[in-house]
Amino acid sequence: MARTDILPRMGLGTFRLKGQDAFDSVTSALKLGYRLIDTAQMYGNEEDVGRAIRESGIPRDDIFVTTKVWWDRLRHDDLIASLEESNRKLGLEQVDLALIHWPSPNDEIPMAEYIGALNEARGKGLATRIGVSNFTIAQVDEALAAPGGDQLVTNQIEVHPFLANHKVVKHCQAQGLQVTGYMPLAVGKVMNEPVLNQIAADHDATPAQIALAWVLSRDIVVIPSSTKPSHQEANLEALDITLSGEEIERIGKLDVGERIANPDFAPAWDE
Repeated sequence: MARTDILPRMGLGTFRLKGQDAFDSVTSALKLGYRLIDTAQMYGNEEDVGRAIRESGIPRDDIFVTTKVWWDRLRHDDLIASLEESNRKLGLEQVDLALIHWPSPNDEIPMAEYIGALNEARGKGLATRIGVSNFTIAQVDEALAAPGGDQLVTNQIEVHPFLANHKVVKHCQAQGLQVTGYMPLAVGKVMNEPVLNQIAADHDATPAQIALAWVLSRDIVVIPSSTKPSHQEANLEALDITLSGEEIERIGKLDVGERIANPDFAPAWDE
């Protein structure tokens, strides 16, 4: 099953955005041309994100909306209820993509149960597509082999110049899964990196734009988060930057396995 090139190449992440900040961020992003909006039930902003989408005046079919089910709601009935709740909060009939936010800690809930439930939710019309997030190579393989796993389209993982995540990225892409990279700017750390600044100067760009261009060059969807329209617009411009093979290699050497999202319930990561 061909599962690549389903998501827009760049979207807006909304992690840590609440209330009016979330509404304003999504509103400005949509005005600038963003068409992928990424939220999650755990973010606590689905109502604000949904309101911005509805009030944007942009046809619903032109906006790709992703939400996620938190790890404490992975039992079959609770997962279905979680997505029903997300759609109500968003004010949408269905989301375009529903993800398992994190795999069940210590495999407390069998993966077959929640992948099956996620696919059932898709069948019920709660989501057009389904996927996973923060899954390791072994977990990706287990998910793909589970009933309904053949419907998975993406694995959303942390990717930035300091955490290239090569093994997982290559494995997912080899399996036909699109990779979505979150925190592509390493929470702003890219701005002070000398190599990124040098390459940025050569392109009359910013280090953030270079970091995004590098992730994009690996056929990874990026979802940077920003509340400032000027930053959102600059991020979009990264789509037009083409890095040379030598520049891509230089940036690749910045990888030190520096993981930002690493809660105590995270899986045993692939090194």
